[in-house]
Amino acid sequence: MTTPTLHALDQAIRLTMTAPNRFSGHCDETYLNMVGPFGGMTAATLLNAALMHPDRLGDPVSLTVNFAGPVGLGDFEIEATPLRTNRSTQHWLLLLRQNDEVMTSATAFFGTRRETWSEQAAEPPAAPAVSELPRKERHERAWFRHYDMRFVSGAFQPDDANATPSHDSLLWVRDEPPRPLDFAALTAVGDIFAPRIFSRRQRFTPAGTVSMTHYFHATQEDLQRAGSDFLLGQAGVSRYHHNYVDQIAHLWASDGTLLLTSTQVAYFKE
Repeated sequence: MTTPTLHALDQAIRLTMTAPNRFSGHCDETYLNMVGPFGGMTAATLLNAALMHPDRLGDPVSLTVNFAGPVGLGDFEIEATPLRTNRSTQHWLLLLRQNDEVMTSATAFFGTRRETWSEQAAEPPAAPAVSELPRKERHERAWFRHYDMRFVSGAFQPDDANATPSHDSLLWVRDEPPRPLDFAALTAVGDIFAPRIFSRRQRFTPAGTVSMTHYFHATQEDLQRAGSDFLLGQAGVSRYHHNYVDQIAHLWASDGTLLLTSTQVAYFKE
């Protein structure tokens, strides 16, 4: 009997519990970015420690990740501590260490969702069907090959002298090969957008995310409906100023359900 091969994402976020609140993992070259691994994968790995924890309550509602330093290739340890658990909410502290140094820290808020009045105020922008758009092939970074990205607008094209500078980006995206959506995959894809300074100036600039917060609107039922289909992602910016720039992003399922809102601040240099 053939053993199923783990999806690259599942291999990247794979953790082993070694002691109470302690997990070990390994970073390889699969999702490498400019400096260290793709930030979305680091965030997904940290969240996975809370998702796997035997004391977990509910599902993630928010996650804030602070990228203190680049995660290096090799082994790492995550300390996942439930700081406080109430009847229907839970607060987490997540620390990723290498060589006894904290490389990434995070806080997470989990909750048990209850049936209430609901309304979606933010609607997805108009976009052509996925089938009408070509896949954007990029090879500068290892992690690119693990996502199928189909840009509607705002693509980063440093090799095209006629590329249009843009503050905003709109694209369809999914894991490659396709993989059923869960909270870890949604966390990773929430960081899919190139730094806004790249799209605005259409050239490589030293830049990187410093802090990122995801707000999970999705329930387990929303994730199951989304399945392995494409998500529609939109990212914008408010201001580039004195080495730092913000980003506001949204991800919708193909049926128009808002799954994630993300904000982040990134540094950039001239």
